[in-house]
Amino acid sequence: MANRSNGSRAAIALLLGLLIAIPTRVTSIGVCYGMQGNNLPQPSTVVNLYKSNNIKAMRLYDPNQAALQALKGSNIQLILDVPNSSLQSLASSASAASNWVQTNVKAYSSGVSFKYIAVGNEVIPGNLAQYVLPAMRNIYSALSSAGLQNQIKVSTSVATSVLGGNSSPPSSGFFASDALTYLSPIVKFLASNGAPLLVNVYPYFSYVGNPTQIKLDYALFTSPGTVVTDGQYKYQNLFDAIVDAVYAALEKAGGSNVVIVVSESGWPSAGGTAATISNAKTYNQNLINHVGQGTPRRSGKALETYIFEMFNENEKSAGVEQNFGLFYPNTNPVYSINFT
Repeated sequence: MANRSNGSRAAIALLLGLLIAIPTRVTSIGVCYGMQGNNLPQPSTVVNLYKSNNIKAMRLYDPNQAALQALKGSNIQLILDVPNSSLQSLASSASAASNWVQTNVKAYSSGVSFKYIAVGNEVIPGNLAQYVLPAMRNIYSALSSAGLQNQIKVSTSVATSVLGGNSSPPSSGFFASDALTYLSPIVKFLASNGAPLLVNVYPYFSYVGNPTQIKLDYALFTSPGTVVTDGQYKYQNLFDAIVDAVYAALEKAGGSNVVIVVSESGWPSAGGTAATISNAKTYNQNLINHVGQGTPRRSGKALETYIFEMFNENEKSAGVEQNFGLFYPNTNPVYSINFT
């Protein structure tokens, strides 16, 4: 060691520098598995499609028993949603929450890798928002009674419309007052239980809603340089800017230790403005390649992210909503994408 040449030392130092510079890889890029189609493959076929494409995590929007059965032994990490239609009953009845957990979680917990329960999707603010926290508490209590509270975290999934103003630059992000009424106690619940906030993040809709001020390359991760400078933070893509605006809002709501999990993000391949196969492939592949680095406000901390979605679903609203899939219902890929 002592008589190693200066050239060798320099080479080792360079190699170590490169190793240190490599961003942490995201532990799980997941894909959302929706079922709003009348021509979709059987859940067992879907689980095999996840495995053959090296997709390590899934979001399931309701406790479909065939899908839960198919997931047994797959080691695919799961976000399981409490459907919005069940929120009121689970909020008002601890026994209903207990039955829900026993039937849909405990019964499968020996073989299915549950990670999060998402209590409601994009209901804050709104008529159902009042039921979210009581339902979260009842689900948490039911998981505790089943001995699962340490391995499964309870959260809710929100749209970025919970933000007030235009949230640019990201450090100005804050929760709008109508959302904060519900989110303030939810953030405290998440912080006290070490649970993340699930956030659906769509640069596509931000771009389509404001194409004069938002450039397509900023939305697609292809901007050649910094687009937004926010103090010490520099933003080269809109995804990071949106996520960090939510982080700024969380900090202002007393949730500086609450982590964000991106529970949906994607780009449509047809049906609307800038909705092309090329743009969808560019966005989703760049998303997969990027999230291991974290965001400027949480640099180096991999951001767990779920792509929306597995299939084009023909029972959704016509237009882009039917065209977010990575695969056609016949399991052929809409475009090639690499999850490894």
